Amino acid sequence: MSSKLSLGWLGAVGLCVALSAVAQDKPGDFKSLAPLSLSGEGPWYRLELPLAVQLHASQTDLRDIRVFNAAGEPQAYALARQPAQTSEQRHLSDVKWFPLYSSAEAADSTPSVRVQSSTNGTLVEVQPSTQLEAGEEVLRGWLLDASAIKAPLQQLVLDWTSERDGFQRFSIEASDDLQHWQAWGDGQVARLSFADERIEQHEVALPGQSARYLRLLWNTPQSAPVLTSAQVQSSTTSSLPSPLVWSQPLGGSTGKAGEYTWQLPMGLNLARVRIALVQANSLAPATLYGRRESSLPWQPLGNGLLYRLTQNGQDVQQNELQLPGQTVQQLKLVVDERGGGLGAEAPSLEFAVHGTQLVFLARGAGPYTLALGNPTASAANLPLSTLIPDYSPQRLKALGQAKVEGAAQLAAATAAPATGVAASGPDWKKIGLWAVLLLGVLALAGMAFSMLRKPAA
Repeated sequence: MSSKLSLGWLGAVGLCVALSAVAQDKPGDFKSLAPLSLSGEGPWYRLELPLAVQLHASQTDLRDIRVFNAAGEPQAYALARQPAQTSEQRHLSDVKWFPLYSSAEAADSTPSVRVQSSTNGTLVEVQPSTQLEAGEEVLRGWLLDASAIKAPLQQLVLDWTSERDGFQRFSIEASDDLQHWQAWGDGQVARLSFADERIEQHEVALPGQSARYLRLLWNTPQSAPVLTSAQVQSSTTSSLPSPLVWSQPLGGSTGKAGEYTWQLPMGLNLARVRIALVQANSLAPATLYGRRESSLPWQPLGNGLLYRLTQNGQDVQQNELQLPGQTVQQLKLVVDERGGGLGAEAPSLEFAVHGTQLVFLARGAGPYTLALGNPTASAANLPLSTLIPDYSPQRLKALGQAKVEGAAQLAAATAAPATGVAASGPDWKKIGLWAVLLLGVLALAGMAFSMLRKPAA
């Protein structure tokens, strides 16, 4: 009998769990709602979440964020932290070129040269190491002076006289001292004419490394063209840190002298804080502490020298502290009073978190609505590579954009579940789950009663 009762309980619980899994989130389950405006090409849209919007979430990891269409259907979405941004700048520079000659007998060997350079390494003259008689010299290749370019070399652009048509193949070598050479592969340029059509290829890819000198040696010296132009394209890459989103100024409170505390709206992974230094000529060595809740001890987050000084009639200030990204909801700043302190009242504080993007797949008819604020919601976001099958960082930048239509509308929607349609009527989902649970209990009770009435064998 006990095994049958266990099976009955398991069946009832399994049915309830199945019904809970099938039930989808509805806009009325969330405290804050805000309409979204779309621009650009879909069906994927990218929304950069303002910090004021994130603060309406009930969970730190934003697992309770959703997007609904006009029919109230949840949309597939992914969350992505905004990565550090890199930018590449390319420059095309003219370079000097010098012919490399060798004797007809040694046309296949590397020509030996005598080089004269300036104090900064720029080539002034390049001559054969041995004097060649007229008719004995063969143009073997060219030496390019790229000593003025300090960035990695990406591409070589050549032009030559029209007497040499067809394909021109050569090897590429690089050096910084004209003594030791490193092979950089092979290159090919071409100029082809047919009827009234003309095809030209002037660009040759380079490995993206730095070098002061390049040596181009033609595979067949007899076909080496006479250069009329040589240019080298270089690139410089700059990296910008991950973008931050800043809060509005937050008021604090004062404990004992030199201690100031602030209460954040929710637990956040802070990346940086900014302290308002109201008085000129303020100087304050300070240490910042943080914790999740009042029952936990304070943990040091960072320290530094905060100051606002007047020099030559201008304010020079350092009022920011960089943090390790721990989740905190309370902050405490302890100031060394020997520097004069920050005053009797707590200064206002601004905090910053790393930017977060929400990418969703628009399904069904709009308008679309952003929803936040459900402490019982489970994570429903997908990886970006799943949401966008051919995902790439470049593809992410090209997606359509979505924007929240005003923070005021989002704040006003906080009270909507209490007074709107979703709150005014009965919650049929909960009623159905409780009904199924009660039916399961009644079925188990009837099963147990019938088995107790049976006579023993």
